[in-house]
Amino acid sequence: MLRTRIKDYRSENRLFAVRAIQAIAFVLILLIILISRLVFLQVYEYDTYATLSKENRVKLVAVAPTRGIIFDRNGKVLAESQPSYSLEITPERVKDLEAAINEIAQIIPIDKLDRSRFYKIKKRRPAFEGIPLRLNMTDEEVARVAVEQHRLPGVDIVARLVRHYPQKEHAVHAIGYVGRISEQELETVDQSNYRSTNHIGKLGIEKHYEHLLHGSVGVQQVEINARGRILKKLESVAAQPGRNLHMTIDSNLQRIAEEALGEENGAVVAIEPETGDVLVFASQPGYDPNLFVNGIDHKTYNAYNTSENKPLNNRALYGRYPPGSTIKPFVALTGLETNVIQHDHNTSCPGYFRLPGDTHKYRCWKQHGHGPVDLNKSIVQSCDVFYYELARMIKIDPLHDYMKLFGFGVKTGVDLLETRHEPSGLFPSSAWKRRVKKQPWYPGETLITGIGQGFTLVTPLQLAVATATMANRGKLIKPRLVREIENIRSGEKQQIAPILVNKINIVENDHWLQVIGAMKDVIHTPRGTARRLNKDIPYTIAGKTGTAQVIGIKQNEKYDESKVLKKHQDHALFIAFAPVENPKIAVAVIVENGGHGGATAAPVAGKIIRSWLMPKIESGEIQLPTEEVEEEPDNE
Repeated sequence: MLRTRIKDYRSENRLFAVRAIQAIAFVLILLIILISRLVFLQVYEYDTYATLSKENRVKLVAVAPTRGIIFDRNGKVLAESQPSYSLEITPERVKDLEAAINEIAQIIPIDKLDRSRFYKIKKRRPAFEGIPLRLNMTDEEVARVAVEQHRLPGVDIVARLVRHYPQKEHAVHAIGYVGRISEQELETVDQSNYRSTNHIGKLGIEKHYEHLLHGSVGVQQVEINARGRILKKLESVAAQPGRNLHMTIDSNLQRIAEEALGEENGAVVAIEPETGDVLVFASQPGYDPNLFVNGIDHKTYNAYNTSENKPLNNRALYGRYPPGSTIKPFVALTGLETNVIQHDHNTSCPGYFRLPGDTHKYRCWKQHGHGPVDLNKSIVQSCDVFYYELARMIKIDPLHDYMKLFGFGVKTGVDLLETRHEPSGLFPSSAWKRRVKKQPWYPGETLITGIGQGFTLVTPLQLAVATATMANRGKLIKPRLVREIENIRSGEKQQIAPILVNKINIVENDHWLQVIGAMKDVIHTPRGTARRLNKDIPYTIAGKTGTAQVIGIKQNEKYDESKVLKKHQDHALFIAFAPVENPKIAVAVIVENGGHGGATAAPVAGKIIRSWLMPKIESGEIQLPTEEVEEEPDNE
């Protein structure tokens, strides 16, 4: 017999009610927590999360400033930014980058440098930004890509400003160039100001004045989606363009200097003595800076870097050469000022000089000698024996101290790069030799220092500064390559004032007259070593030729230029300023392995001086003495 279980409905209802109440209480608690959280977030934390929300929706995009233009002193453009077409790929819109690049390469040339540059930039940029693959596209290449663009998603043709040097090699060692910012440079610059900039000054004026040329970055607010793509442009703050620079260089005069050097390696620096303006800053040979802007290919760079002519070397600033006989007027002035000699001092030149008790002959360039030589003749005919004796009488340390006043062995401070990078040249002293060579100073070294050989080294810029200081009768003006800074927006030009570095106090004004008069006779007398310059000129020139040995010659051996390799032949040098009465230009020329200064270097300076002075004389800007200038007789 089966038993039937009777349900306890009352108990079940009671259990259900308890559980229902518990569930409702739990839901109410959760609802209270949720409402409390919503109230907290939407009321108390409203400002915070509203800002975060806006930041997720609105992004600040840097806007690159326009780089300043570089002009010569007459307003000719030397460096500018030009629009250029580039092909860019947005990675997030391309499924297979390598396949897309290969497909583009079927339409326009894409080389290894393009690919390498693309992937380097890709590592530093977000996927939604365009990355340049091919730069400086021609109109034909733009047209080819445009026709096929419908089947190239993520590929765009973009117009950007690219640095351009319209004069190419012309004055390149002064102007320099810009190139892509390296990782090392990114660590030293203000990264917030370079967020949208790919280029930075690498050399020359472009580097020294980078802080002015670059300008200030702008900011643009854009609305973006969840993937970071730009949906809409909102507010913006315009970028501040860089300053324009007006250089001291005269482009026409610079070209004349470069053409005058021709195929020879060397350097020319011309300075306006009164202001320190560098009119010519030539280093031959040069190179095309446009090749470096977006990255030079390895083949071309290796060709430049391995060339025997070393076109990348800035000879005008970094070249260090023995000054040779160009130093003699400064040594003569030292002798007069230190009362070692008087203007009527006379020396006999048999073709060599011997130290007392020494059989070694220090030879003069003229084998059989110059005979009796006074100060004037020593400069006019460049007698070495006179300066062997004079240097011995002055002694090395007083000579070093006085030559330093003219800038020998001292950095010029020119506005090309940080001062610590400029070579100082070398004018030796006994203390220098003890410190560097760990050796005592020998009397014979004083002799050869007196004719600009031995340890003595100068840069072409230093030699030009010393020449300008002689022209200024002792006022050493700091050389400069930029004379005006222009605000593009306002058009206001800030003039850079000349800086007087030193004023050499000469006890007797007659000493200037004696030395400069002898330098004038170098050109304006029949026996002068640069007399060829005195032809059909209405003005007077003061100058000095120089020849600097590259290799040593044995005691009893005669130098035969025809038997010496070109690279071992003597350097040719020449310094000059004109007009003598009121100098407007000072020039230093160095022709590497050029032989004799009077034959090779002097004509280069002559062309520069004539080109600078004649238009000013004809226009009346320069007034010459009214009386006719007569040739002075040879003082021999």
